[in-house]
Amino acid sequence: MLPMRIARLLVLAGMLSGAALDDATSRLSRDIFKELIEINTTDSVGNTTTAANAMAKRLKDAGFPAADVQVLGPNDRKGNMVARLRGTGAKKPVLIIGHLDVVEAKREDWTTDPFQFVEKDGYFYGRGTQDMKVDDAILVTTFIRFRQEGYRPDRDLILALTADEEGGTSNGVEWLLKNHRDLIDAEFVLNEDAGGVTTMKGKPVNVDVEASEKQYADFELTVLNPGGHSSLPTPDNAIYHLSDALSRLEHTPFPLEFNAVTRTYFERRAPLENEQTKADMNAILQTPPDAAAVARLSKEPRYNSMLRTTCVATRLSAGHANNALPQTAQAIVNCRILPGHSAAETQQALVRMFADPKVTVHYLGAIGGAAQASDSKGFPTVLPPAEVMRPLEQVAAEMWPGAPVIPEMETGASDSVYTMAAGIPTYGFNGVGLDQDDVRAHGKDERVRVSAYYDGVEFCYRFLKAMTK
Repeated sequence: MLPMRIARLLVLAGMLSGAALDDATSRLSRDIFKELIEINTTDSVGNTTTAANAMAKRLKDAGFPAADVQVLGPNDRKGNMVARLRGTGAKKPVLIIGHLDVVEAKREDWTTDPFQFVEKDGYFYGRGTQDMKVDDAILVTTFIRFRQEGYRPDRDLILALTADEEGGTSNGVEWLLKNHRDLIDAEFVLNEDAGGVTTMKGKPVNVDVEASEKQYADFELTVLNPGGHSSLPTPDNAIYHLSDALSRLEHTPFPLEFNAVTRTYFERRAPLENEQTKADMNAILQTPPDAAAVARLSKEPRYNSMLRTTCVATRLSAGHANNALPQTAQAIVNCRILPGHSAAETQQALVRMFADPKVTVHYLGAIGGAAQASDSKGFPTVLPPAEVMRPLEQVAAEMWPGAPVIPEMETGASDSVYTMAAGIPTYGFNGVGLDQDDVRAHGKDERVRVSAYYDGVEFCYRFLKAMTK
């Protein structure tokens, strides 16, 4: 917990909203966050059931009836928790989703143990502190606060904390929709694994709300060769063919393309930037876009990923012996595809880019499971209705004055794809601030500011209450 004296200093520095939590809520939210971080929920050796049971116990201990808190899934390791806060029934339920699983993390890669909750230098460290146990902890805290104060919303609030968003073959949202739709059926979905508060050095700049989302696709590049003795080198080397293809991938960006959401994002973000970036954002919106401005903005990963489909090599393997020419060389290329384009279309674009018949491009699917590349072009742009946007803008203005709410395209991919496909409108945002130059999700030494976490706790409580009064 932040001592009040330090909290006041952070408020003056513009790094906190000024909405200080009481001591009991601070302790509760920190304890839940710590508990989640220290449960390994990776696909390889982890267990989301353990985390789901831990959160279910928290809710039951707070007074939730056992019938309203369930842990269920396709097997012992891939459990999902579904909890319901009963409302008056004046409106249809709202489903809130968040995933419990996290990306793999090796101890030798990190400064600290990724599965130990560490607080130092004003940050919480650990795998999931950005993606997305931070939001899971906030949601469980909020449900407990509502239960303890006897709050009855105007509709049921359903919380689903699920498995395998990051990988694996037992995606919890998909499984629940197919097997227990009655437990999670809702008028709309709030996805905490999207949006957020964009900050610079801890100071809020704008609040992002998801309005569209890129598609996820993995491709496997393979080069085969008869191989032979390494004393008889040949230019027809599988590794050389593969490295040439990856070099082309690195130096051949997909074309710039705007849609209604990304154009709006750059229009509204430009006034918040420094003079050069503001000028560049305005220049790329012209017809034709200014090439120099495009090049400068493309150096910033966040903006580059909003401007085009992106594909990047993530894994490599080749050869079978140190003294033999490689018979096989392979690479995994992960693509995040702009709405309006398909995996099948992107596969063919890669084939044309490599221009090498030795390099085959095989579609692996969207996080596990081989399948034919789909012609699906993603789900349509969707902005939250007034009943969601009004309280969102109200609470954002209270907590982060001057930071506008801006619709954005999620450059990753989330479980929204499943709920949208099931016909349930889905809107993504949360109240956790992340510096746009310190995004460590899926990476080394993942962390979140202590102040940003506690702000997120307060935001979730205020927003859900404002939306359901």
